[in-house]
Amino acid sequence: MLMSIAAAAAVQSATEAPFARQPGNVVIPVQADNRKDLDEWGYADAVIDGDRIWLSGVVAGLRPGETMANQEAAYERAFRRLEDVLKRAGSSFDGVVEITTFHTDLPAQIEAFKKVKHRYIRGPFPAWTAIDIDRLVPDRGLVEIKLVARRSPAVK
Repeated sequence: MLMSIAAAAAVQSATEAPFARQPGNVVIPVQADNRKDLDEWGYADAVIDGDRIWLSGVVAGLRPGETMANQEAAYERAFRRLEDVLKRAGSSFDGVVEITTFHTDLPAQIEAFKKVKHRYIRGPFPAWTAIDIDRLVPDRGLVEIKLVARRSPAVK
């Protein structure tokens, strides 16, 4: 009897699709440039798992001709993209529970980054870990921002 239960469970688990990463749970880019990058590297903007949304990191990078004096503009672009992904996934910055940021030069970037972050994320603040790293892909990246958020209870 125990063998038949185990065999039935193995067959059932082999045929059941996982909850996450189903077409309805994967948020894909809508902009052609972003879609090309995500297709090339093989990742989605976000994956919804129950009431949680796991966003891929968004790189805040300088555009050709921009300098470190333009870093706030780079952060602003990244936060607007994150805002778009959150909205399409059924959340907002109010639903963010965790932020992880990867900085290529933490001391030189943190004040400008905080200034822009506070325009989008207000208290009570989520958990936040800022990590200093050597480099990002693409090389023009300053900071990569990764979020975990909760879906709005009204969204099913």
